Amino acid sequence: MAKQKTTYVCAQCSYQTAKWLGQCPECGSWESLNEQHKTSKKRANLEKLPETLAFQAITTTTGQRISCGIAEFDRVMGGGLMQGSMVLLGGEPGIGKSTILLQVANALARKYQVLYVSAEESAAQLKMRGNRLQLDQAFQVLVETRFEIIEEILLKRLPDVVIIDSVQTIGMMDVDNVVGSLSQIKEVTARLLQLCKPRNMTVVLVGHITKDGSIAGPKSLEHMVDGVFYFEGDTHMDLRLIRAQKNRFGPTGEMGIWRMTGKGLEEVENPSTVLLAHRPDNAPGSVVVPCIEGSRPLLIEIQVLTSQSAYGTSRRLTNGIDSNRLAMLMAVMEKHLGIHSAGLDVFANVVGGLNVREPALDLGIIMALVSSIRGQSLPTGLVCFGEVGLVGEVRAVRQADVRIKECRRLGFKHMLCPQDDKLEGKDIQNVSTVADAAEWCWR
Repeated sequence: MAKQKTTYVCAQCSYQTAKWLGQCPECGSWESLNEQHKTSKKRANLEKLPETLAFQAITTTTGQRISCGIAEFDRVMGGGLMQGSMVLLGGEPGIGKSTILLQVANALARKYQVLYVSAEESAAQLKMRGNRLQLDQAFQVLVETRFEIIEEILLKRLPDVVIIDSVQTIGMMDVDNVVGSLSQIKEVTARLLQLCKPRNMTVVLVGHITKDGSIAGPKSLEHMVDGVFYFEGDTHMDLRLIRAQKNRFGPTGEMGIWRMTGKGLEEVENPSTVLLAHRPDNAPGSVVVPCIEGSRPLLIEIQVLTSQSAYGTSRRLTNGIDSNRLAMLMAVMEKHLGIHSAGLDVFANVVGGLNVREPALDLGIIMALVSSIRGQSLPTGLVCFGEVGLVGEVRAVRQADVRIKECRRLGFKHMLCPQDDKLEGKDIQNVSTVADAAEWCWR
């Protein structure tokens, strides 16, 4: 007869212990250990053990891609969803995850059997959203939060693509923790893997996160799924981005760009033009930098504002730029250009709500800092890029030729580039130090 075993599981980190504790020794959270009853069973007899394989004898197979026809979505997925894979789409609530996945479900339904599992919205709410998005395909919708019911429907219908919106609102009856807890989310995901992988069903999970990624689930699921993609963007602006953080079947770092409209998310075919559309002319502190996001070049505007501090301690605020990187570049500017920022508040922003961490922004940030402090604009039609070291040198960056090509396509006349990139042209000015760059800009 099977025996029941009592364990206590942390709702935050899934730490397990045989006795109750007031504080979890793993993550330090208080009163998060919940009692669970598990039935212990004897180990089953294995009739046949799997054979080991010689590495050289293993044959590779190329999986089939499921393309939905939405170019930006297929791009960020690496050419489309891989058949039989499980991917996680995370992001803050209200950023547009359900909207894009309804559009993807509608597009996939032209060729594949799609089941959209809505565990958050009712069928009527989905229909209202679908009417606004002008959906025209008859994909299947299941409104359910109990995993056992979802499992039975999947086994009965065997769809090609399953969209779970969202994994945090689905619960299993044999798991004692509340729906949305880490234990529930991990167990639901593990059971979906066991169910869908052998049957070659493609699964897209939706996960809600806060800005620090601490809300139950998505961060802890990254090792279990084949791909992790995060929605980015400011909810007060119309640009939306999906960035690939992990992709076992495609490149990481790839990015898709959309614009939120009344009829849903529309693809942005020329993002550089959109991002630079309202750039002011001859404004001190404004600079254009070509960056590489995934496989595509992207021209962005960085704005820096400096002002006298009204407090004892100067403020350093950034949006879309690493604040520690800004502090380092300000130190380089003071040391090698002799321009001091003591007593100044410094505000740096990437226009459009993008979040960029590429070191090629370094030279542009320093030039924008100097421009703002001096109150003098940079030369008209100038773009600059390059990584800056602590001794003031300007280092080469990857795919410099691709950046230059994009700048020329948009009509920029001057390119300030690292000397080591060895680029040639009448519109190119190669510099080896930040001092050389500042001298050329304000010669």
